[in-house]
Amino acid sequence: MHVILSLGGSLINTERGIDEKFLNEIKGIVKKSSFSFGIVTGGGKAARAYANAVREKGGSEFDADEAAIRATKENAGALIKALGDLCYGKVCDSFDDAKKNATKFKVVVMGGTIPGITTDTDSALLAEAVGAKRLVNISNVEAIYERDPRKNPDAKRFSELDYAALVRLACEFDSRKAGENFVFDILACKLISRSKIETHFVSGKNLNDVKAAIDGKKHSGTIVKELR
Repeated sequence: MHVILSLGGSLINTERGIDEKFLNEIKGIVKKSSFSFGIVTGGGKAARAYANAVREKGGSEFDADEAAIRATKENAGALIKALGDLCYGKVCDSFDDAKKNATKFKVVVMGGTIPGITTDTDSALLAEAVGAKRLVNISNVEAIYERDPRKNPDAKRFSELDYAALVRLACEFDSRKAGENFVFDILACKLISRSKIETHFVSGKNLNDVKAAIDGKKHSGTIVKELR
């Protein structure tokens, strides 16, 4: 069985540089798991910086997206280095490449793919490509809220959501601009909904939640699935 991890770039590349301790912790979790993994890395602050630099020079949103994708692949390379022989040794540039190597290695790693879609969407597409029924979004936010909890301390926190409710939230907040902060973009939400991919949202700072989410167990984050 494959589990897909959508790994936030801000967890990988912090203000102090590559967080090798965090990457080694992810390595330990992956190594001990009985599952195989597809991991898609985000761009984090580097992606936002790259995209903004392009905009300041008069570049289009397409150009900004391409710059942000470069940051995601740099983070993917850092993860591959940390994982060592657990994973395919190159950043997969296409879903076909990832699907082919997912049958040969415990882990395959991707960054972003094309302008116009985020690594959230890439992770959902990778889940569909390899037939994964579980996706874990690991970021610096511990759950899904009705509003940004950093700006709205009283925002309601969800322990469970169905797919339709997640799509509604995404429709309200997804601006589709490179480097924007949103828990999961609208296209990714629709993809996991159409394929009924159980999706978990947890904080990378809580490794117990990460482990539980990978195993499909209860945690303090949010689980998106069919609710009866």
